[in-house]
Order: sequence, then structure tokens, then C-alpha cells
Amino acid sequence: MTKQAAENLAACFLNPLSIIPDLLPTRTNAPNDLKLSILDQSPISSGKTAHEAVQATIELAKAADTWGYTRYWLAEHHSSNSLADASPEILLAALATQTDNIRIGSGGVMLSHYSPFKVAEVFRMLEALAPERVDMGLGRAPGSGQMASFALQPGPNSYPIEKYPQQVLDVVRYLSDSFPQDHPFRGLHASPMAAKWPAPWLLSSSLGSTSIAARLGMPLSFAHFIAQGGGPNCVKWYRNNFQPSEWFDKPRVSIGISAVTADTAERAKDLATTRHVMRLMRNKGHEMVGVPSVEEIKSMEFSVADEEFIDAQRANSIEGDPATVKAKIESLAAEYETDDVIVMTITHDYAERQRSYELLADEFGLTGEGRKEPVTYSSKQ
Repeated sequence: MTKQAAENLAACFLNPLSIIPDLLPTRTNAPNDLKLSILDQSPISSGKTAHEAVQATIELAKAADTWGYTRYWLAEHHSSNSLADASPEILLAALATQTDNIRIGSGGVMLSHYSPFKVAEVFRMLEALAPERVDMGLGRAPGSGQMASFALQPGPNSYPIEKYPQQVLDVVRYLSDSFPQDHPFRGLHASPMAAKWPAPWLLSSSLGSTSIAARLGMPLSFAHFIAQGGGPNCVKWYRNNFQPSEWFDKPRVSIGISAVTADTAERAKDLATTRHVMRLMRNKGHEMVGVPSVEEIKSMEFSVADEEFIDAQRANSIEGDPATVKAKIESLAAEYETDDVIVMTITHDYAERQRSYELLADEFGLTGEGRKEPVTYSSKQ
């Protein structure tokens, strides 16, 4: 176990008020019917353009819709040389017109940058475009460096991170028309008005955001591919400390993983190394311009420390032939006690990324009609 993994594991065992109980409910059997979804960061391959990256996202979403994936989420990143999507709400509107069954959503909107009222209205519009197919993932991470974060919301009226829980409540209350009678925003309505509202999720990769989801009584989407250890204990803590809200009476969990498959395990390993090297270079303060190819990676020289970092990243991802990847995903889902897995795959070649998702769909036996979920909620209006 790396030092970082050990530190994160320890963090997930610490509650600001008490120590997490050692004996928490667990389930030993793997889920029999996993729901598979996609998280797309819209990577820009080296030598390619942002236009090509966005088109690849649209084409992959269309294919995923026919393969039977449950949902298709878009990430938000700012001031990036290798990730195209700084405005998932705009690209989601395009996906709404290009898909029929698959749920579409944000994974997620970095709420600290925005007005809760504006976010609520954006997702009301998306719900109007794709009725009963919209997820609203909300995150408190900046999705950027410090300067980009400041540029997104300069001045004295910016939202400090401590206001994130209140921002979450405000968004959900706007969507569900559930502000208290004496609240000054009681008379406001997020437009356009609709009978249904998008399904909210809180994103997390640590106990900090996980505890907020538990306290607010909200569904949790845990980023295993970021957490680097201790994730299952964070999720157990969430379930054990979940406080039912006026919207949700029980906990709900999905997990986000990094996975790559190919026709051979060797090819899958080569493809997966691309993301590991990107993270290495970013960790060293040298963000790469575009997602490098396998050939570019093989021409690079790495120190012993670099190789150790790459190995640590590989240990936290899933890669191999389709059968191996399926078995590892099922095992991880059982460890987290969830049947809801969101897969992120980054490769240089867009066709190989699409092929990875296709192989995964075939291995899991997903149906071509999609997996539409009845998880859009009724407005109280």
C-alpha cells in the first residue's frame, strides 16, 4: 500500500466527532444485476482538437444508448489542456437530442462556482429536453487549479466551500418547490416548470463530502478511481450515518471506477497506462497537452519513483481482457455493496475507447434497449 493510500484509508476511518464502528453491516455476495454507466471526461487526444473530442463524446453516447448502459455522465474541468468539457450542461443538451433511452447527467457540476438558482433552472431545461432521463451530480471540488477557480467566481460574493451543503439544499429545494413557508425564496420557481425534476447525486472521493451526503439524506456517487484507498469504509460510514430527508428515506450508492478492456490483456494494459502517465505528469506540475498515444508513452523515460507512482495508479484501476475486467468490477461492486457502477475510460484513440465500452457491454450482457430507471422525482407543486 502506498503512503497516499494509507493516509486516505485512515481519513475514511475518522469521523470528526467519533470513530467509525468496527462492525458495520456488510454483504458478501456480488450483485446479480449490475447497472453499468459511463463517465466521460471528453479527453482531447494529442494531435486532435476539442471539436473532435466533443464529437467523440456524442458518438460514444449514441453507441452507449444502443448497448444498454444505464446513464452517461459528463465531467467538468476548467483550464485544461487535455479535457474538453468545461460546461457539461451545454454538452448534455446535445446528448439529449442524440439519445433515446440512456439517462444523461453531470458527474458533476462543481457547485461552488455557481448560483444554486441558476443550476436548478439549467437542469429544469435539461429535464424538458429529455424528460425523466436527467441526473444532476453535484460536487464541491473546484474541477480546476486555484487561479481558474478564482477566475470563475471573483469578488466578494463568491461562495466559500463551507457553504456547499447549503447550496445543495437550495438547488434541491428550488427543483422540488420545497422551501419553508417563511423563506424569502419561497415564491421563486425554477423555470421551466415541470411535473418532474432531475435525480440528484452528491459526488465524493473522501469522508468530507460523504458525510455531507449522509447528513443531508442524499444519494452518494463515490469516486473510487480518485480515492486511492479506504473507499468501501467511507461508503459504509455513509450508510450507517444516513439521515433520511424529505426527499430520500434510505441511502443509495453508485461508484465511479477507472477501467479499460481490450481483446488482449496486454493491449488493455498499454491503453490504461496512458491515463496513469497523465496523472504522473500532472502530479509533477507538468500537465500534458492532449492524451498521449501508447507509442508516445513507450518513448518516454521514467525514474524509479515515476514507475512506483504508475504502479500505484494501476492498482487503483481495472484493466485486462473482458472476462477479467468483469470479474474485478463485480468484486469491487460487492465490496462497496452496490449494483450501480460508473466506468471512466481514457485512451488516446477514440475508437479503442469506444471498443472498450462495447466489449464491456457484451461481457455483461447488457440489453440494447437501455436501462431506463424511474428515479426522476415529482415536484411538490
